[in-house]
Amino acid sequence: MTSIKDVAAEAGVSVATVSRVLNEHPSVSEDARARVLAAVASLGYRPNAVARSLRTDQTRTLGLVISDVLNPYFTELARSVEEEARALGYSVIIGNADERPDLQDHHVRTLLDRRIDGLLVSPTDGGSPLMLDAARAGTPMVFVDRWIPGVDVPVVRADGRGAVRDLVTHLHRLGHRRLAIIAGPAATTTGQERVAAFREALEECGLDLPDQYIGQGDFQAASGRRATERFLDLAEPPQVVFAADNLMALGALDAVRARGLRVPDDIALAAFDDIRWFVHTDPPITAIAQPTGELGRAAVRALVDRIEGRAPRSVTLPARLVVRRSCGENPVPSENPVPSESPVPCETPATNATAETNENPVTNRSQS
Repeated sequence: MTSIKDVAAEAGVSVATVSRVLNEHPSVSEDARARVLAAVASLGYRPNAVARSLRTDQTRTLGLVISDVLNPYFTELARSVEEEARALGYSVIIGNADERPDLQDHHVRTLLDRRIDGLLVSPTDGGSPLMLDAARAGTPMVFVDRWIPGVDVPVVRADGRGAVRDLVTHLHRLGHRRLAIIAGPAATTTGQERVAAFREALEECGLDLPDQYIGQGDFQAASGRRATERFLDLAEPPQVVFAADNLMALGALDAVRARGLRVPDDIALAAFDDIRWFVHTDPPITAIAQPTGELGRAAVRALVDRIEGRAPRSVTLPARLVVRRSCGENPVPSENPVPSESPVPCETPATNATAETNENPVTNRSQS
C-alpha cells in the first residue's frame, strides 16, 4: 500500500510538505504543490481518513438514524439526505431503528463513538435520555420528521394539519360521516399530531370521533390490518378508514380484501404519507403527501450550518392532499397542487388538493 512517505520520495519533498498539500495549506509553493499532486496521481495514493480526522477533528461524515428503512417514506428521506450531504462534501452512515427505541439508541451511541461530525435523527419515541445528553453535550444534531419535546435542537418536519383538514372536508363533501383513524404510536410526535389534527377537522365538520373509531397502530402494516379487522367487526363499521401512515394503509387494504370487500364500494380508505405504489393499487389511494425530498435536503443544510458554525434554524413545510379514487371520488382532471396554508371550512371545496386520474399517476414531485 502506498504511504505518504512514498509520495514524498516521488515528489522530492518532505512528508510535512505532502501533508500541507493534502490539507490545502496555503504555505506551499505552486511548484511543490504540482509535484505532490502529480505523485499522488501517479502512485494512486489515498489519504488515511481516520488519521486525518484525528488531526483535524473532523470526519466529514454525518450520521442518520431513521425509524424504519422498509418504510418507503424513510427510504426516500434517506436518499435525499445522502444526495444533499454528498453535494456538500459529506458522507452519510445510516442506522435503521426498526421503530425500536433500544435499537435507535444503539445506533446513536455507535455513531457518536465513530466521531461523526453531526447527527440526523427521526426519533422512535420521546423518552431517550441518550439524545438529551448528546444535545446538552453540544453534539451537532437535527431532528427530522419527528422530534423530542424539550430537546433544544433544530427540527425539520412537515405540517400535515392543513392537509388533514382538507381530507376531512373532502370526505364530508362526498357524503361520508363515520370516519375512523388508525393512529401511529402515541409515544411519537407524528402519532400524536395526526390524531389531534383528525379530531379537530372532524369537529369543524360537526362530526365526532368515537373511541371505537380509533385504532392503535405502530406504523407497521400488520397493525393496520388488525385495526381494520376490528373496525369491520363493529355493529356499525366506519365508512372511511384513514391510516396515519402508508404501511398501515396497505395493511388496512389487505384486511378489506381478505373479507371479500371492495374499496371504496364497501369501505373507503385514505392514508397519510403518499408513496409511489398508491397509484398502482385498485383503486388508486387518496393520500396526504409530504415534501420528503425537500425535508431531507433541508435537514442536511441545517446540520451542516450547525457543524460549520452558522446558526441553524428549524424548518416546517406544508403537506398536501392528493385526491385519487379510494374514497368514492369520480375521476377529474389533475390540477396543480396548492400547499395547505389556512383552515378550509367544511362547507367549501378544498383548495390545496391535487386531483388525479389513473392516466396521470405522477403526483408527489418532491419525492421523485
